[in-house]
Amino acid sequence: MLPLGRILQVERGAALQDILFPHGVEFPCGGRGRCKGCKIKVLAGVLPVTASDNSQLSADDLAQGWRLACWAKADSDLKIDLGQWESAILSDDSHFSFEAREGLGVAVDLGTTTIVAQLLDLQTGQVLAVSTALNEQARHGADIMSRVEFALSNQGQQILERLIRHQIAELIRELLTSTSQPARGASISANFPGLSTLESVVLVGNTVMHHLFSGISIEPLAQFPFEPESPGLQTFASAALGWHLPGNPKVYFLPCPGGFVGSDILAGILATQLHQRDSPAMLIDLGTNGEIVLGNRERLLCTATAAGPAFEGARISMGMRAATGAIARVQAAGDQLHCQVLGNTKPRGICGSGLVDAVAAGLEMGWLLPNGRLKDHESITLAPPVTINQSDIRELQLAKGAIAAGVRLLLKAWGSAENIQVFLAGAFGNYINQSSAQRIGLLRFPRESVRSAGNTALLGAKLALFNLPRVDATYHPVLQKVKHLPLNEDPGFQDAYIEEMAFQ
Repeated sequence: MLPLGRILQVERGAALQDILFPHGVEFPCGGRGRCKGCKIKVLAGVLPVTASDNSQLSADDLAQGWRLACWAKADSDLKIDLGQWESAILSDDSHFSFEAREGLGVAVDLGTTTIVAQLLDLQTGQVLAVSTALNEQARHGADIMSRVEFALSNQGQQILERLIRHQIAELIRELLTSTSQPARGASISANFPGLSTLESVVLVGNTVMHHLFSGISIEPLAQFPFEPESPGLQTFASAALGWHLPGNPKVYFLPCPGGFVGSDILAGILATQLHQRDSPAMLIDLGTNGEIVLGNRERLLCTATAAGPAFEGARISMGMRAATGAIARVQAAGDQLHCQVLGNTKPRGICGSGLVDAVAAGLEMGWLLPNGRLKDHESITLAPPVTINQSDIRELQLAKGAIAAGVRLLLKAWGSAENIQVFLAGAFGNYINQSSAQRIGLLRFPRESVRSAGNTALLGAKLALFNLPRVDATYHPVLQKVKHLPLNEDPGFQDAYIEEMAFQ
């Protein structure tokens, strides 16, 4: 397996989807053969052409050995090229005020694409260890709606529930063992009895992740009025989840403010202190499910919009995560484009921040019209072999139009758009070039009022660890201030969405 140089022994007939996902091959459509995100190149051996290969790949691609991994099986010895995609997953090292408690705690940001877990000393607030991973559910769909679609299939929700519970348990064990390094073959608590003071685990995530982890039916989120069945605080004994952790800590999944606005946004409110501010501020989490909250100490308005996975590089012809080989920055210089590739290596594709930059540069250079159509080009070459085409630009328009329309309608409901501090949360918000975001019309705020806020979900989860004894007193007043505005019920959303798809 190149370029990793690894040899894997698998059972004959094993699905390549299960084998390759841990090694960086993406399955944006959940392995349904609808996209080309899982392309691999067969260098030696035989991998028969499937119906999905024929429908998604060109004759030249097939002749060169390209196949879709999602429908392929290892029926003979194979030598394949998949590329090593090392992703930088956003963690958190913020300093914050807290009231000391005895014991240890774990904070988990359960994202649709990535997971971050931190082990904290509750007496000192020190982060003792960090574990990150790609969400293993992503092999069944990269974005929220494809994940929901799989969950509604036969036994799909149970599969996703088992996957995520097992993965988080393994991440927590990884945190503990990296701190304690127990003897081989011994249990963690047997070698390090101090770890029996693991008191609690706090998880935050969007509403779909909340339901999939907690075993709550996902069906209400797939049909009108798209309201969650049980959005409140979920509490478990870790042993009841099948976790064998020292001290049998309690596990908390924080509540969701409403609809597709999850507990990651509640955590973000706490991290940015929106609920304590005199002046209005806005928190925008740019992802496959764009979540937005606007408010101050008096009231909080929140909404969510299905932006799609373009911001994370999915459904883009040469899209990928922000990982080794991804074009993450594009600048126009005269009639040339200068690209920054993560890992300082040969470009393999383009991630979300690079796509925003590339479109902004295309607009500046006159290669793109305000309606998004390419002018005198079928595609834009960034750094060979990476290009973006008309379909890629349309995907970005759909994503940015959804976010911009959501922001516009929240501001309208608030009644004013002046003097608003804007916090961009999450990995994409941390890395996006704000000038490019303004150029394409994604953000229409003065530069000085916009700042990257980092992983506010993880910071909020850590804050929660220190407030669990007063959980109701901490979160209930905040939730009482929140009003959820479902965009699907707003008669002006479709018009705003269509208008916001155009570039400035």
